[in-house]
Amino acid sequence: MKKIGIIFGGKSTEHEVSQMSAASVLRAIDKKKFTPVTIGITKTGEWKLFEGDYDKIENGEWEKSAKPFRPSDLKNVCEFAFPVLHGLNGEDGTIQGLFEMLDIPYAGCGVAGSASTMDKGIARDIFRCAGLPMCKHVAFISADFNDDPDGIMDRIERELGYPCFVKPSNMGSSVGISKAHDRAELKKGLEEAIRIDRRIVVEEAVDAREVEIAVIGNDYPETAAIGEILPSDEFYTYHSKYFDNGETKLVIPADITDEQRAEIQRIAKIAYKACDCSGLSRVDFFIDRKTGKVLLNEINTIPGFTAFSMFSLLWAEAGVPYPELIERIVNYGYERYNAKAERFANWF
Repeated sequence: MKKIGIIFGGKSTEHEVSQMSAASVLRAIDKKKFTPVTIGITKTGEWKLFEGDYDKIENGEWEKSAKPFRPSDLKNVCEFAFPVLHGLNGEDGTIQGLFEMLDIPYAGCGVAGSASTMDKGIARDIFRCAGLPMCKHVAFISADFNDDPDGIMDRIERELGYPCFVKPSNMGSSVGISKAHDRAELKKGLEEAIRIDRRIVVEEAVDAREVEIAVIGNDYPETAAIGEILPSDEFYTYHSKYFDNGETKLVIPADITDEQRAEIQRIAKIAYKACDCSGLSRVDFFIDRKTGKVLLNEINTIPGFTAFSMFSLLWAEAGVPYPELIERIVNYGYERYNAKAERFANWF
């Protein structure tokens, strides 16, 4: 059986979510085909090898009995890396670069796909070049705001108006996102966002439905069902995603027209390939309530794998059960690794 290294935790604001996702993956993975090796990263960046109950991963108690571990020894304990790391140092291409340097096959997107989709500003530049529809936005770095806060806010008011969403460019799970209804809220949201990230995106607020589609594959991506989010908060916040006791509702499949479904599938595949994604991603959309127009929001390269997560539920709706989904993701990782090795061999 292949030894699969499930890597979780990390120096990220989404550390706890990663633990929840990893525990779900570990419970679902087919133990007849794979031997999971659990490797945790603490909030201070220490790598540790854990051998114990999955519940301790979920509640954070794993660190008490875990043993120190060197990332350079990864290939000595597993044959394949499966990162379940959300946000910074997990979804942004950094750990993918480590896997590349160690020459170990791994699940999910590569360095370029991870880095380009993690940064909302860069992703939107790629979407625009690909001719994909999205909300109007303004992107800038924190230094621009510090040098001329009134100028930045004037530009946002002129180009977007209110309400608008303020987003740290490199955060996931809606961390640090706020909705501004006036200049005072805008200033507060911007100050909070630059405390988290040096790159900021401000986006027009569209009266829209929030829908998501799951994608897997490499050169020929496949799409699953489409689901709609009915958040318990005013918008889909970090709290409503993970800690609202089920008050946020997921509607699967989403009640949309055939034309909207086809458009979402079309755009998702184009965006996936334009950003050089591979393995898996969840692609998020808005549907304007007034016009019915489909607008691309963002791509999440390591979507949540918790019991409440949309990604696995969408594939289950499409007829792919969770254990099979994990196996297919592993196979796509090997496919990409072997294709790269073959290309490399042809250079000489």
